[in-house]
Amino acid sequence: MLFPKATLLGLAASAVLALSACAANPIAGSNDETPGDLRVVATTTQVADFTRNIVGDTAGINLTQLIQANQSSHSYDPSAADLTALAEANVLVINGVGLEEWLDDAIDASGFHGVTIHADAGISIQDAADKHGTDAAQEASHDHAGGNPHIWTAVGNVRTMTRTITAGLAKASPAHAAAFEAHASAYDGTLAELDTWIRTNVDRVPVDRRLLVSNHDAFGYFTAAYGITYVGSIIPSFDDNAEPSAAQIDQLVADIRKTGVKAVFSEASINPKAADTIAKEAHVEVYSGADALYGDSLGPAGSPGDTYIHSQVHNVSLILKSWGVTPSGVPPGLRE
Repeated sequence: MLFPKATLLGLAASAVLALSACAANPIAGSNDETPGDLRVVATTTQVADFTRNIVGDTAGINLTQLIQANQSSHSYDPSAADLTALAEANVLVINGVGLEEWLDDAIDASGFHGVTIHADAGISIQDAADKHGTDAAQEASHDHAGGNPHIWTAVGNVRTMTRTITAGLAKASPAHAAAFEAHASAYDGTLAELDTWIRTNVDRVPVDRRLLVSNHDAFGYFTAAYGITYVGSIIPSFDDNAEPSAAQIDQLVADIRKTGVKAVFSEASINPKAADTIAKEAHVEVYSGADALYGDSLGPAGSPGDTYIHSQVHNVSLILKSWGVTPSGVPPGLRE
């Protein structure tokens, strides 16, 4: 959701004042900074987590995450502090595919003039026509012009994204390139382990039982990557702020009954009321609250979705449970 220009101008003015008042001070969240530190801003919870794993414990890197846990990327409005961090940044890491609809205005308001790393580079993007069970033409007006932005839901895409982010950071700070690449290599090994664990578990389930219904169209890459049929979503849009029509709700209930779906999944960053209603009408189980999926956002520290790795293990474990399958033991590297 785009915020009013007047709001942006007010936030920009606050950011300028903050910069003027404390230009000599480090950005909040950083320790022992020096003037030569690399200041990196990452937009979403996911790209911030990937960037954090690449940076690791490398000294001299200050990383600021804009969107916070359980916060929708679609309705996010930058604060004055966010614009200040963006104004001071050398590097901006974004998800891309039009997810950050507010970004151009935020860059204009902050005066950011650093390097932007587009994490979606090299990813094959799904468009509205790839959505199962919806009228692509009808929904196009509600979705992102660039296609489905939820690229991180497939682990293979994340491996590509981390390579892109690593290359961008190494170019921005050659002195730290070796450290970035070492951390990225270790993280890629964990991602490969995660991908294998997901495939091994999903492959245990007959294809005709691999069915998924979620809050909104956030899992298209996930279902395509792992051979899962996406029956439909409560909000038939890539944008979690859209509203389903009565006809769309009726159609989803009919599809659930027809296909034999056993459960409807809410998402941690979306109100579960609609999911509860659909599940009751279709007479199936609903997974919400602590059992909601992590879709558009990761969770807060200590939650089952506080990192990308943890969120995928959480999501897949619950989906398997809805199919009547107990997941095989999670490798230690995926629990850390």
